[in-house]
This record gives sequence, structure tokens and C-alpha cells, in this order.
Amino acid sequence: MSSSEDITVVHLMRHGEVENPEGILYGQLPGYHLSELGRRMADRVAEHLAGRDIAHVVSSPLERAQETASPIAEAHGLGVATDDRLIEAGNVFQGKTFGVGDGALRRPANWRHLTNPFRPSWGEPYAAQVARMTAALGAARDAARGHEAVCVSHQLPIWIVRSFVERRRLWHDPRRRQCTLASLTTFTYQGDRILSVGYSEPARDLVPAHLLAGAKPVKGKSKAFGA
Repeated sequence: MSSSEDITVVHLMRHGEVENPEGILYGQLPGYHLSELGRRMADRVAEHLAGRDIAHVVSSPLERAQETASPIAEAHGLGVATDDRLIEAGNVFQGKTFGVGDGALRRPANWRHLTNPFRPSWGEPYAAQVARMTAALGAARDAARGHEAVCVSHQLPIWIVRSFVERRRLWHDPRRRQCTLASLTTFTYQGDRILSVGYSEPARDLVPAHLLAGAKPVKGKSKAFGA
């Protein structure tokens, strides 16, 4: 029987690198899969978690997240559940090339979508992301009571729910998100209460330097294609 004092660990993982040679902000679009490097990242994290008490693996419905979750689930003899609440945030620039440092903010056609960075006006409201992500984390916690769960999601919703839990403002500079490819943002619960939030990068040595958290934009390599 589960106790209100059970310690449960939920790892919220960002997927690995995606094959995207055109530099599209793919957002919620289907058909974007892990690159060869992304598959290596997923395997690395599966190795990192191999000795952990993983009892539940769940993923966003998007292919890149499902493919990242697969080796982790296989290592523990589990299937990959799907939770639509873990999906990438909606964005009006989906399907276009739009990235940090590429001049998109200077294009007049984009200005009407950039009027309110606090909501934000270009995509899914931060408050909506918090609501769905906290619900998804709670469901994973309940599915793995007394054990550990892995939820594979996307950079922005992971960062937003972490910011909410750590009581930071939700609007932010996307270049400063601490949520590198294949990273783990780990929530430790006692019963239903979050005791702590941790962060680790088991595949850090595989991540291109310009994509690491806090890296300065590099010309030609600075686009935030979707996460």
C-alpha cells in the first residue's frame, strides 16, 4: 500500500538532437525524428539510468520524444506510455525558420505576434503550460509511487514548470534556459509534496558546445528550432 510519506522521483527529460537540416522551428509538427547523435544521447541516458528504480516511462506523443524514451523503457523491461500533456508548447512560428539571433525580431510581419512577452503572445500561454505539465508530473508520480518515473518532453514546457516550482518568473530569455538536449530535471516527492528539484546532463559530452545551457549564440548555429 502506498504511504503519504513515500519518496517518489520523477525525471523530466528533454529529448535528444533532432534531424532538421532545413532549420525549421518544428514545434508540434509530426515527422521530426532523432538524428544519429540524438539516438546516441538517448542511449547514454538509458545507460545512466540503468541502475535506477524506474517503474514508469511516459513520453510526449511527438516522434523525437518517443524515440528518446524507448531505450530507457527497454532497459527496464517497460513500455512507453504517452501523455499528450507533455507535448511541445504551441507556437505561431511553427513550420518557419525563426530563431534566436537570426534577425526574425526585425521582420515587420512578425511584430504583431511579439506584443506581450509575459503571456507570451506568440504561443501557448505560460500558465497553460504550467497547468498541463504539473498534471502530467502528478500522473507520473502516481504511476510510480515509491519508485522512479521518466517523462520525456520538450525544452520550453520543462523550463516553465521548473521555473514555476522554483518560484521564478515565467517570462525569460530563452538563451538562459538550463535545459540542454537529453538533460534530466528531477523532481523528488514525499507523498504529493515536492521536496527538491535537481538538474543533470548525462549526455553533456555529446551536446554541441553552442547548444549547451548558457552558451553564447554562434552565427549560423543559433536557431532555436523547436524543442
